[in-house]
Amino acid sequence: MSLLWTSEALVAAMDGRPLGPMPEGISGISIDSRSLQPGDAFFAIKGEAMDGHDFVTSAIKAGAGVLVVAEGKLPSLGRLTAPIIVVEDVLVALEKLGVASRARSQAKIIAVTGSAGKTTTKEALRHVLQAVGKVHASAQSFNNHWGVPLTLARMPADCDYAVFEIGMNHPDEIRPLVKMVRPHVAIVTMIAAAHLGFFRNLDEIAKAKAEIFEGLEPEGAAVLNRDDARFKLLDKMAHAAGVEHVYGFGENARSTFKLVQCELHADRSDIIARIGGHEVTARIGAPGRHMVQNVLAVLGAAHLVGADLGKVASALADLSAERGRGKRHVLRHPRGPITLIDESYNANPASMSAAMALLNATPVTGEGRRIAVLGDMLELGDHSAKLHAALAELIVGTGTQTVFLGGPEMRVLAEVLPAEIKTEYRAGVEELKPVLLAALKPGDVVMVKSSKGIGFAKLVDALLGKFPAESTTRKQT
Repeated sequence: MSLLWTSEALVAAMDGRPLGPMPEGISGISIDSRSLQPGDAFFAIKGEAMDGHDFVTSAIKAGAGVLVVAEGKLPSLGRLTAPIIVVEDVLVALEKLGVASRARSQAKIIAVTGSAGKTTTKEALRHVLQAVGKVHASAQSFNNHWGVPLTLARMPADCDYAVFEIGMNHPDEIRPLVKMVRPHVAIVTMIAAAHLGFFRNLDEIAKAKAEIFEGLEPEGAAVLNRDDARFKLLDKMAHAAGVEHVYGFGENARSTFKLVQCELHADRSDIIARIGGHEVTARIGAPGRHMVQNVLAVLGAAHLVGADLGKVASALADLSAERGRGKRHVLRHPRGPITLIDESYNANPASMSAAMALLNATPVTGEGRRIAVLGDMLELGDHSAKLHAALAELIVGTGTQTVFLGGPEMRVLAEVLPAEIKTEYRAGVEELKPVLLAALKPGDVVMVKSSKGIGFAKLVDALLGKFPAESTTRKQT
């Protein structure tokens, strides 16, 4: 068993009090007894809905090497059979361990934020940097007040690169997190109307994202979307935070990491980009113009941390979309295949636009149709009705003639779509499910897109259950 932390270092980093005979060390860190691996340290974090102290018995049964518990909870835990480290506050202890992990690391660190594309960009960086070294990156979307310190604390001491996703839906959330991460490169993917319910306008969202510049290492670099309307504001805020090296990516002629040529295909994209004064040719295995934009940031960041761009560019050919973020399935219908595009993890106006473009670029077969299955975009506040109605402009005039809508906010879109767009609206997932399943025909391309909280992943699961997938992402060589 390779040790992530020795017990001595673990106790010292957290200012903890050990009880019982300590093991030599721990092999991992868990905050969930269901996914804990033998030898992990279990941190009994108290969340909004659940308290980890209620699951210490489950953690012991799962093979926890050490329990990290709060002093105030100790009397109620009774006799425990696993070694214990007692701390004042478990989340604060995890933060201290994250800070200690960052202090011991020699890795090149990249942090990613933005209104859309954070996880996709983070996963693309993880994928390509594995071609040139040992990489550590956030699991899933671990980008909040517990996800970031957890990812830091899990960072192996000997990794060459580490990639962190940092999210927010209110001001002052990114600032403390990025000061723990202390990245060498900070990427802002784009500014869009995500979480607009918590902000007055897009400029306020940009200012909250700009908090990422405050944690950059000395001589660190900011990588910004040169095609974004808020580039100038972000550029100004980066320099105000003391960042001397600010680079742009995109099609804009003044981009440092510039798209020179692009061919979009249904299952891939072929690009030529100018990176660091050199032309880089790459095939991107995951399709979509939005993916091309993310890859420009990936190539730029890889260049800035000194990675071999040839190897990085070659690795892009094997890039595939993640579950809920454009992952493709070929479904087995009795009379022919159906293509499913799973975009069910997140939705805001910008990502809706990217998803519709992806759907419209995907060819149907035979008498198949392009079908958009759209659910509510959450956290848009007073702007919600207007922004949902505006989605009609994305749909009208495209190759998508059939639309299934679900969720209370989508009712307004159902009311404004013209008659030539075949539209089915239902209040929620369960009502929509049988209608969608009955409607699909061989040759169809169906794209499912919504905010995670609406639960449209259940529609994806239902489709996969009724029409088992032949394969996931189709590759072309």
